[in-house]
Amino acid sequence: MAARGTRPSLYISVDIEADGPIPGPYSMISFGASVAGRQDGASYTAADPEQLTFYRELRPISEEFVPEALAVSGLDRDRLVREGADPAEAMAEFRAWVREVSAGAQPVMCGYPASFDWTFLYWYLIRFGGDSPFGHSGCLDMKTLYATKARVPLRAAVKGRMPRELLSRRRHTHHALDDAIEQAELMSNLMLWTPPVPARAADRSPLVRPAAGGA
Repeated sequence: MAARGTRPSLYISVDIEADGPIPGPYSMISFGASVAGRQDGASYTAADPEQLTFYRELRPISEEFVPEALAVSGLDRDRLVREGADPAEAMAEFRAWVREVSAGAQPVMCGYPASFDWTFLYWYLIRFGGDSPFGHSGCLDMKTLYATKARVPLRAAVKGRMPRELLSRRRHTHHALDDAIEQAELMSNLMLWTPPVPARAADRSPLVRPAAGGA
């Protein structure tokens, strides 16, 4: 059970696609979210990542964009200008969805890596509505989580170096909802993972030092 006065955490995997490096001058053009699981004290329960999801494609907020960034998502910017959801309406719908799925728990955004996705998501939540259901710091970076549990430098916390049992079998498509679901599985795998106990330094050493005074 959670400590007295501490609500359980509900981890929500979020992935965003953008047409540039920062929000404001550039736009978040789509975002997807998937409930990964719930932590109550030391207990973590994984959710079906396809069961509770949210996805919107957004109307751009400026005329500026970086072609290479836009190409990653494969979305048609001209179509989004005509048909994309109004950002204020989309963020209001997202707030309502987060509060509905996290009833009784503290919602925590998780991302891989969280820094880029959180920058856009939080900016949009505050710019279009002035309120974040995650607060100002309710985010968790899966790269940091892995680096801490595996005891490796952050630069080594990449999917290509992770144990295969941690990785989702889903493809990383750069469709925001697909990737949010994939990363929700990674999040649950990380939370439930018990890394192997590292060997002692003496056990790893190939050298055997003779005792003092020995032959």
